[in-house]
Order: sequence, then C-alpha cells, then structure tokens
Amino acid sequence: MRIEKNSALLVIDIQQEDFKEMNETNMNNPEWSCIRNAKRVLDVFRARKLPVIQIKEVHRPNMVDFGRELDGAEDIHCLENLPNTDYAKLTYPIEGEYLISKRRYSAFFGTDLEILLKGLHVNTLYLIGGLTDVCIHYTAVDAHQNDYHIRVVTDAVAGSSEEAHSYALKAIQYLQKNALVTVADIENSN
Repeated sequence: MRIEKNSALLVIDIQQEDFKEMNETNMNNPEWSCIRNAKRVLDVFRARKLPVIQIKEVHRPNMVDFGRELDGAEDIHCLENLPNTDYAKLTYPIEGEYLISKRRYSAFFGTDLEILLKGLHVNTLYLIGGLTDVCIHYTAVDAHQNDYHIRVVTDAVAGSSEEAHSYALKAIQYLQKNALVTVADIENSN
C-alpha cells in the first residue's frame, strides 16, 4: 500500500469525553485499542509531514445547536464549556495541525472542511476516531459524495457496538472497494 501524496488525515472526535475512562484496568476494550492505534497512524502522518486535521464535536451550553441529535440514543454531550470536550491527550493537536469544530455528525456539514481540503489540494482522506457507525460513517459518505477517495483505518476506529462498527465498515466499503485499511497498512506504506 502507498499513502498518496495528496492525502490528509482526519482525526475525528477523539476527545477527552469519549476517552476519559482510559487506564491500565481497561486497556483491552475497543476504545483503548482505537486510540492507541489512532496515535500510531497520527505518528506516521506527522513524520511524513502530511496534513492532519483534528475534528471535534462541540455544542453550545444552551444546547441550541443539537438539532435532532438528542432524538436518538445519545445524551447531552460535548458542551463547549466543559473540559472533557477538549481533544484527548494522547492524540492532542500539535502546532501546524488544522482544527475544526463541528456540530453535526459529518465533518463536512456546516464547517469549512471543504475549503481547507481544496486549499491543501487533498484528494484522499484517511479517517480515524469514532464512532464508526456515526461520525466516521457520515463523514466518509460526504467525502465520497464530494469525490474524495476514502480510507478508513479499521483498527483505529471504534463504533457504538461491535455489530454497528462492522455494519458501518461494510457500508463504507460498498461505496469504495479500497476504502478499508489497517494500521499495519499505514505503517508499512511507502
């Protein structure tokens, strides 16, 4: 496998709220594997000086921008005035990385992601983070609809359940047959 030169890494919703429980006692859960693997992918992109775009979900404290999101299984989360809404420490943005806040599942919806990607001349997006069946899936679909090549790093994303994770990956692969890659693929790429 080869990482295309016009690629960018989207680090999606790796935030302290989702990963605050990470410690030595639960290192085998899927979320902990996801964030450790995400860090490995992030290290490759940083070493190659490829664009890294850190995306976080954030909502106003008065909840005016949640829209229909609270109609589903999710409770109130990612309020902008809470410290746990910040990026997770292990994958925390460094100088030179691009930061985007989103208020919906897709990183394209209502953000300047498209303008940024055009300015960077990106045509291939690598996605890590969570949730596979929500924000990763919706971002991948919008990337596909906007004619980007998509690569979801399957062992650097985590879903709301193993079943939902698996179904989301199948749906993404349906869109683009080469969309699914692994951390090993990234680390062994030219």
